[in-house]
Amino acid sequence: MSEEGDLEKIILKHALINAIKHGGKAQVGAVIPKVLGEYPELRARAKEIAEKAAKIVESVNLMPKEKQEETLKKEFPEVRLEQERKEEQKKLPSLPEVESFKIVVTRFAPNPDFVIHLGNARPAILSHEYARIYKGKFILRFEDTDPRIKTPLAEAYSQIREDLNWLGIRWDEEYIQSLRVPIYYKVARELIMKGGAFVDDTSKENYEEMLSRGEVHPNREKAPEYNLELFEKMLSGHYGEGEAVLRVKTDLSYSDKSLVDWVAFRIIDTDRYPHPIVGSRYIVWPTYNFASAVDDYLMGVTHIIRGKEHLQNTIKQKHLYEHLGWRQPVAIHLGRLRLEEFIMSKSQIKKILKESGGAYSGPEDPRFGTIRGLRERGITAEAIREVILTVGAKQSDASISFANLAAENRKIIDPISPRLMFVENPVELIIENGDGSCIETKIPYHPEKSEIGIRELKICSGDRILISKADYDNALSLKGGELRLMELGNYRIDGLKAILVSKDLSYAREKGLSIVQWVLKENSRHAVLFMPEGETLITKSGTIEDTEKLKEYVGKNVQLVRVGFAILKSFSPLVTLIFSHE
Repeated sequence: MSEEGDLEKIILKHALINAIKHGGKAQVGAVIPKVLGEYPELRARAKEIAEKAAKIVESVNLMPKEKQEETLKKEFPEVRLEQERKEEQKKLPSLPEVESFKIVVTRFAPNPDFVIHLGNARPAILSHEYARIYKGKFILRFEDTDPRIKTPLAEAYSQIREDLNWLGIRWDEEYIQSLRVPIYYKVARELIMKGGAFVDDTSKENYEEMLSRGEVHPNREKAPEYNLELFEKMLSGHYGEGEAVLRVKTDLSYSDKSLVDWVAFRIIDTDRYPHPIVGSRYIVWPTYNFASAVDDYLMGVTHIIRGKEHLQNTIKQKHLYEHLGWRQPVAIHLGRLRLEEFIMSKSQIKKILKESGGAYSGPEDPRFGTIRGLRERGITAEAIREVILTVGAKQSDASISFANLAAENRKIIDPISPRLMFVENPVELIIENGDGSCIETKIPYHPEKSEIGIRELKICSGDRILISKADYDNALSLKGGELRLMELGNYRIDGLKAILVSKDLSYAREKGLSIVQWVLKENSRHAVLFMPEGETLITKSGTIEDTEKLKEYVGKNVQLVRVGFAILKSFSPLVTLIFSHE
């Protein structure tokens, strides 16, 4: 592998494989190790490979997914991509009844009343993954037909799209239910004329009393034409909010009365509760069960993956499908997913943001289990996806420890994160190298990845360095007051002086000296590290080395030596970081 064309070809191969595996988007950090792993002799050209990989990955990511697969098959027929797919499929069980459908169609249908959290991301990731496995279709549908109780937020539509894109989820079609209301009216009329629905024009209290006595609403037995006329009155504004609903006829023998003749349409005063997209254009709105079921049929959805809290909804929707003579999609119900030590409930997060007085930054606060919060904390989309696929599509509730998520994240970011020196609560020391000489040292940004670069430092007598107060106190508490400054030498602390004792690492090992990080004062910047712990956000003030990596890695993961991984949020006017995990 010496020719220029050969090098670019091997990079292209791994870029295509990585892109196809991850929804059409390859990552440079994942491609480079594959290239060097296949050709270890190229490690000396790591920097050159990194530069070429960045350009090739960019061009690959601009290709449609079909073009990526076509190129891989044509240029690299030796790649057993299908086998790799089968190995990946082993993570998830096969979809039921898949052989009875021409094409598998899945969907993710969020309510845009807030951003999505890890629990919401689970059905999105699983639905997208199954559609990819079966070479089917994946639909994004915003279910926003409740402007009063679950009021949609205008900004949530784009925020959800952004979160899904960040997770690597791409959809083939997109729908917004509030723009489809006339379609629901048409289906409602058809349902009424088939004798599957009636208008209940009594109060909710009267209806419940009637039901408790074993009675049915008189309109239930009236002719379809009669109920259609009442429905048209609902649409014309004849009834006010709460004065009439359209009910779907079901089995009357259910012990759970919420299943009996469920509400398909209700009246909402949209002058008081305007919809962010259609305003007050409609006053009669379909309920979740009606709009969702109708759209699943019209959009050809074959498999629905949603929480087990929807078990009763699946039963309700069965009656609608039977009345209309439609085949009901296969429903897979997931247990609840909890991320330990994180707040995930939408309602709870909304309440906290409303009452906290600005103590939380917003839905992206790193103490929340929202996708934005996890991203803010430096958790990668790849780690989230891997954990979700590992949990799978189980009906039992599941709890993910942050330690497990962090372990998965660490595998991904450790090979690509530069090591930076951060000193908390710094103490300033004057260097004394004995004879006044200088010590030159080269410190790599990564112990195994030379392509990430190195910094070359020259530390002379009289130079001032900073170490943490904790390391300073620890050295003074030990006999001899000695410590080792990383990649520099062994020093004895005498007041505010650091006096060179030896350069040998073996000396530090024999004496059991602490190896501590340090920062050259003239090459440092003030930094603040935010550390989320449960509902608390601890602020640690310190100093960080001022290197080219600071600007280069804003918005990316770094590893603070002897502290842990963090995401570098800003460079100027202040360096700020958010702690991810150890």
